[in-house]
Amino acid sequence: MEKKEPKQESPKDREDAGRIINIVSHQLKRTIFFYTWKDCGLTTMQNRILHYILMKSLECPVYQKDIEKEFRISKSTVTEVLQLMEKKGFIIRQSSKKDGRMKRIRPTEKAQMIQKEVIGNIRMVEEKLRAGVSEEDYRVCLKVLKKMSENLSKEENNMKGREEMYE
Repeated sequence: MEKKEPKQESPKDREDAGRIINIVSHQLKRTIFFYTWKDCGLTTMQNRILHYILMKSLECPVYQKDIEKEFRISKSTVTEVLQLMEKKGFIIRQSSKKDGRMKRIRPTEKAQMIQKEVIGNIRMVEEKLRAGVSEEDYRVCLKVLKKMSENLSKEENNMKGREEMYE
């Protein structure tokens, strides 16, 4: 009996999770931006950060380090974004009494006025995102995405200190 060689998978037959995640991510950002702050003068990144500050500050104090970690962006980038958001009147930054280097980020009254709308829009976009997806599939999807993020976080940690190899 002749053994059959396994069929080689061609690149076009294979689905690329990273590409699909990237597409969904961009669609999600555009949809949230469309329904939320298209007229308030903030960039998409500023909108995302303000959304994070609004939601997170309901639970606990928010610091610049939290934003760096959540969005995986550098300290200098966060500083620049926060300065612009402060200039536009959406946030205030206050030095911590314990450590002056720590800046607590607070939404202003202007930002809080749109908080209810933001929460409603998030719920609406989440419903659109989940349309036609069973609860079980949704839970599995979240579990898999969290695991993928964990895998990449481990890889990012392994790469720290080796950046110069890729310059």
